[in-house]
Amino acid sequence: MAHGLQLPKPGFSAPDGSVQPTTQIHKPKTENDKPFTAAAPLAVFRILFGLMLFGSIVRFWSKGWINELYIQPRYFFPFYGFEFVQPLGVYTYLLFTLCGLSALLVAIGFLYRIASISLFFSFTYIELIDKSTYLNHYYFTSMVCLLLIFLPAHAYFSVDAYRRPGLAARHIPVWCLDALKLFVAFLYVYAGLAKLNSDWLLHALPLRIWLPAHNDFPIVGFLFNYTWVPYVFSWFGCLYDVSIPFLLWNARTRPWAYVAVVVFHGLTALLFPIGMFPYIMIVTALIFFSPGFHQRIIRQLSVSLAIPATFWEVQRTYRYPAFRERIILGFLTLFFLFQLLFPLRYLLYPGELFWTEEGYRFSWRVMLMEKAGYAQFTVKDDAGHQTIVNNTRFLTPLQEKMMATQPDMILQYAHLLRDHYRRQGFVNPQVYVDSYVALNGRLGKPLIDPTTNLANEQDSFRHKTWITPLNDTIYGF
Repeated sequence: MAHGLQLPKPGFSAPDGSVQPTTQIHKPKTENDKPFTAAAPLAVFRILFGLMLFGSIVRFWSKGWINELYIQPRYFFPFYGFEFVQPLGVYTYLLFTLCGLSALLVAIGFLYRIASISLFFSFTYIELIDKSTYLNHYYFTSMVCLLLIFLPAHAYFSVDAYRRPGLAARHIPVWCLDALKLFVAFLYVYAGLAKLNSDWLLHALPLRIWLPAHNDFPIVGFLFNYTWVPYVFSWFGCLYDVSIPFLLWNARTRPWAYVAVVVFHGLTALLFPIGMFPYIMIVTALIFFSPGFHQRIIRQLSVSLAIPATFWEVQRTYRYPAFRERIILGFLTLFFLFQLLFPLRYLLYPGELFWTEEGYRFSWRVMLMEKAGYAQFTVKDDAGHQTIVNNTRFLTPLQEKMMATQPDMILQYAHLLRDHYRRQGFVNPQVYVDSYVALNGRLGKPLIDPTTNLANEQDSFRHKTWITPLNDTIYGF
């Protein structure tokens, strides 16, 4: 990606107003008084984020999950609008290899632009193959990868900067860091607002169900048997989410806020099987720390790797050409406008969000419900044929579990059955389902109208009228 570099103007001072020697961090400004900041935080984030993703890919591979989740299943549940994303069979290993290699290249900053683009598309493709594996942190990771494509994370302390001295820069536009901070703030604030519902705050659900199951946890496990503990966890979780980005942004509260980040995500990692997400958030929160903090990390890495100080003490400033910067800032404006509005789309649908799940995904609703379901499908046709479907013939245990509680997946599966039995000789097959779902400890209720022929229903962004009402109140924000 073409760029221009200039030496920072002489006479600029550090943020505290004192004149610093060249080995210290300056905060120069452009001729238009646009602020710049140290590149070290973005470089440290690039290294840690890339290594975390590389480790995640290795972990996924070593546990056999590639084969279990993306090769063994006979059928997959694509996301609406992304049906063109198809499983790749044994070539899925090549896709994961590409993703892992791209993450490693991003971490070291080698062929960064190509690697960041490759990382975004390969990781996102994996995420979109099957809806039954959806997790919020996959979406978060994809969006961070997308942002990194447009940020000069390779301009400092990277292989690219070593190979191309004209690229190396110690200062970058301040919005490059603020974009990442703002995105993290969006995640936390929306996650906190999503907890402002009666189940979470007034009934401590689903933590009241989950925590007692961990009463064998070392040292503190016995506390999970007390009825007041889930309420403490619920209220703390809500307050943590809505406040933590602001506490991290403030220099005075930042150290204590980061301790809260480590404790909060450390506990969730130990108590709940949500993969690498807690560790990714612990690493990501470091982006809020001062340039001096990250410069010390860079200095220590340099000493450990025997990298000469002249490499990381470069004093150039990374400047985008004006036209390209306007394009990128325009893209970021649209990106954040989308991130602001998309989680609110559930307001366009009637009914209870946790029940219908219309507008639930991609909205930072993390660990808010315990949902268990059962779905039995009957296929009939005009010639009098009728069969009750054995779901295990078509789906893996994970797919069946996820399908049974999510209306759009139930519809996709009904269409799969319609097409399958049509090939088996059924004339105009009709598909009906008896489905019962228990939400946050409630008694099971029918989720889908059993008289609806799902073979004739079409998926869309419109409200699915064949979802039965919950007839219960869950107050959203």
